[in-house]
Amino acid sequence: MLAVIETGGKQYRVAPGDLLKVERLDAKEGDTVEIQKVLAIGEGKDISVEKSTLDKAKVLAEVVSHGKSDKVTVFKMKRRKNYRKTRGHRQLFTQIRVKEIKVGGKKYGT
Repeated sequence: MLAVIETGGKQYRVAPGDLLKVERLDAKEGDTVEIQKVLAIGEGKDISVEKSTLDKAKVLAEVVSHGKSDKVTVFKMKRRKNYRKTRGHRQLFTQIRVKEIKVGGKKYGT
């Protein structure tokens, strides 16, 4: 069973047991998070995007860890104007493991 979820403004294709990095979530390590913004759900060629099905669907995931990603360097320059700026940024993330996908009363996963 696969699901397409949205969290942190990004979309992810997930299955039970997947480990992925998402934008920082406000939860402690070991907590279970419930993601209710499911955009599509199905298996193989049997994919459902019906609103009535997706309203009942949710994905349960366990928070594995929090961290910072690699540094991104932003460099701005205007030639012949003596203008140079260097900035850095490290994005915060949460690593989660998808435990199960629920559709109505059915459970898929561990």
